[in-house]
Amino acid sequence: MAGIYIHIPFCKQACHYCNFYFSTSLGNKEKFVQALLKEIELSKDYLEGEKIETIYFGGGTPSLLSKNEIEAIVEKLAAYHDLSSLKEFTFETNPDDLSKERIKEFEALKPLGLNRFSIGVQSFFDEDLKYMNRAHNAEEALSSIKRVQDAGFDKITIDLIYGTPTMNDENWLKNLQTTFELNIPHISSYALTVEAKTTLDNRIKKGQSLPVNEEQAARQFKILQHEMKKAGYEQYEISNFAKPGKYAVHNSNYWSGKKYLGLGPSAHSYNGAARRWNVANNVSYIQAIGMGTIPFEEEILTAAQIVNEKIMTSIRTQWGLRISDFEFRIEELILGSLKTIDPSHYILEEDVLTLTDEGKLFADAIAATLFI
Repeated sequence: MAGIYIHIPFCKQACHYCNFYFSTSLGNKEKFVQALLKEIELSKDYLEGEKIETIYFGGGTPSLLSKNEIEAIVEKLAAYHDLSSLKEFTFETNPDDLSKERIKEFEALKPLGLNRFSIGVQSFFDEDLKYMNRAHNAEEALSSIKRVQDAGFDKITIDLIYGTPTMNDENWLKNLQTTFELNIPHISSYALTVEAKTTLDNRIKKGQSLPVNEEQAARQFKILQHEMKKAGYEQYEISNFAKPGKYAVHNSNYWSGKKYLGLGPSAHSYNGAARRWNVANNVSYIQAIGMGTIPFEEEILTAAQIVNEKIMTSIRTQWGLRISDFEFRIEELILGSLKTIDPSHYILEEDVLTLTDEGKLFADAIAATLFI
């Protein structure tokens, strides 16, 4: 089984914190869609006949596509890939794109397999949304979720961001309580991160935006863990929480090392032996595809890189890292490195390594210590 990710590189406006590739100009959208359809054809052999288990439209803002454009993309996928085992078809969208009329169009896409929405809420407070330069407001965040639920879509995940300078602990608790009251089955939650060369980075350097406080972010992460557990959610990956059995199949497949094909500018692909990534430029992408070539760079993974990626992704999940999966020499190296890590940060039971709640704050550093 494998997955397909489709990157739609357009947004109405730029969120200040975002470092994904996108364009706020829709001038090339029709040309992009035609190029994407051609890339599906050009990449038809990449997954070597694997059945497709998941489709994920991400971005950018996929909800800027028309119903006809979405249908054309899925129909082209079906022409070159076996979708008979499709379990999960996720569509990312912003609250301001989920009007009653638009949701009716999404309902018409159910026969194509669409069964899950990822809604970029980020916060239910306007001051946070303004700080991040989101296109929607708090009321739209609430009403859009209710409209999606009323349309019969029960597989919903929302994104929430903590550590925003405008968000105190009381409002963060209210954000979580609102989520619970809406009966959202899955939540992805991330600390606000200031990425280099983003608008937020520039605004903070110029004194135009408040800086991010790492202590606040760590504290609100602990609040997140506590409240989610109390509400019956499982922290099945460091940034992902779900009611039992409501895990994201697509993302879980990333963490378990399954193959996936990425389509569109800046999209990444993985076939078990190598990773490749498309050029992050709409014009270059469209021109190359027009000449019958997929514009990508590729990295053939070494044995050490494959081991390290397994370490990094596995310890982030509730299922952890089974050390005995490796050959004895590597197992000994990992166990040796483990002795240098604070024992309050991990649990080692029957050769499975998992992180404690406290250890999850230091997951990246722990992974780096364990790398061979």
